[in-house]
Formats: sequence, structure tokens, C-alpha cells
Amino acid sequence: MSRVRHVFGRAYPDSAYAISSWASHSGVCHTERRGESVSRKDEYYNRAKQEGYRTRAAYKLKQLDRETDLLNHGDRVVDLGAAPGGWLQVAAEEVGETGTVVGVDFQRIRELDHDNVETIKGDMTEERTKDRLSETLGEAGADLVISDMAPNMTGEYDLDHARSVHLARQAFTVAAEMLATDGDFVAKVFQGQDLDALREEIKEEFQYVQTVNPEASRDSSSEVYLVGKHRLTAPVIVGDTLEVEIVDVGEEGDGVAEIDGFRLFVPETTTGDVVEVEITDVKPNFGFAEPIETS
Repeated sequence: MSRVRHVFGRAYPDSAYAISSWASHSGVCHTERRGESVSRKDEYYNRAKQEGYRTRAAYKLKQLDRETDLLNHGDRVVDLGAAPGGWLQVAAEEVGETGTVVGVDFQRIRELDHDNVETIKGDMTEERTKDRLSETLGEAGADLVISDMAPNMTGEYDLDHARSVHLARQAFTVAAEMLATDGDFVAKVFQGQDLDALREEIKEEFQYVQTVNPEASRDSSSEVYLVGKHRLTAPVIVGDTLEVEIVDVGEEGDGVAEIDGFRLFVPETTTGDVVEVEITDVKPNFGFAEPIETS
């Protein structure tokens, strides 16, 4: 008897959602590999061969980096679902010798000619894999977590979209554990009805989120990349109300309160004031609040 599996509130035949049909890493495959077998005349495929990149997707990361400023010298980068290694190559080039790039995939990743790249063979959702990743990154955590994962295509648009959202959420969960304050996150997802909800989930953890469609994506592809910028780890969120003590005055004349080391700027206050405030804006390392008038 065919069973039914529910994915994000919708029902699909179990056979269509069978885990055994997913390529690797809880359903990961790389769309660039499928595309390469379809069109050998693809511009980016040919460029990748000529320039020594393992996949055409390398150019997607280059374009994402140019548009959203992802990769910087000395960064610690995690690539989830990294096989065969095209994004690892680009990241390794951009972070330089002082940076570190860690690739995680259920499949084995062939060794790359970069001394700053390490690979972990394992399922990113398993604790032992995440423990190894944490040990490799150290206490500082990651500056950037990237994911180009995509599910094997079934041809059922809603199902393919839902599975891509599921993978992006898994990557987001790992990123939330590994990213340092002010770090960035990138995940691929197919467009569909759950895209906005996923974007809002990611936005809660970052200063802002961009939706980017690189030139290297095929015209026929529905893929987009969600880019979360500047991870927020503040002890407050916009809309919070609390009582604070002003302990200093900033260069612009605003009072400064501190909450667990997080600096909060409050206008029309001075050192020694104790005031009730409402949080109006939050940045990675500081925020703004307005005094609440009391009758």
C-alpha cells in the first residue's frame, strides 16, 4: 500500500519522497552536475573546464560574492553539501592562506590543491559531524556558512520546491550553531510558496536578507539564493521594553547602556539615568532604543 508523507503541510506519495531517492547529505545533489550532462556547450561549464574549477557552480559563488560581499581574506568558511568542491575552490582562493575553508558532505570530496581546505565526510544533521565541525572551527566559529545543496528532481514542482526548502532549513540550523556574531549565510532554494516563510525565518537571525539570482544560474532554473547578512546574537530584539542604567555617553551625545556586554544607545539620557526604553534597532554589536515616556 502506498503511504502518504506530509511535507510542509501538503501530502505526497511516500514513493515520491523516499529517502533512498535522495542523492546524499539527506537529499543532496548538485544541480550543476545534472546540467553538465545535459549541455556540454554551456558557457560556464566550458569556463570551469578551462579555468580548473570542478563545477560551473563556482561562478555562482563568485557572482554572489561580488554582489553581497561574502568572502574576505582570513575568513573561516563552512560549505555544506560541498562535493564535488567547486565552491570550496572559490572560497579557498578568496580567504587566502590565513583563512580556513571546511567542506562537509556525505560523499567523499576529492583532495584539493589548497592547504587551507579541510573536508569532513558525514551527515551535517548528525551531532558527531557537527562536533567535528565545531572542533575544526574552534571557539571563534564561522564567518560564513554556504550551501548549494539541492534535491534530486522529481518533476513535481511543489515537491521539488518543498524538498529544497527542507534542505535550506537544515543548512540554516547548522549555520545558527556555527556562525559567529556578524557572520553571513547563503542557501539555495527553488522558488515557490514556502520561500517567503523561509526568508522570514532567516531574517530573524540576521540584520537583513537578500534574494539573489546569479547570472550563472540557467534561465530555465527556478533557483535563487537567500543571503543572510550580519548574524545577530544580541540579548535584545526590536520591540523589547526594559529598564536600563546609562553608564556612559557616546560621541554623538547619546547615553550608553550595557546589557551583557551589548551596547545600547539611548538619546536624551546621561550617565546615571535609570530609564525604561523600547528597542528600536539592533545591529550585530550594538543597538538603539528610545526612552518610554511615563505619565
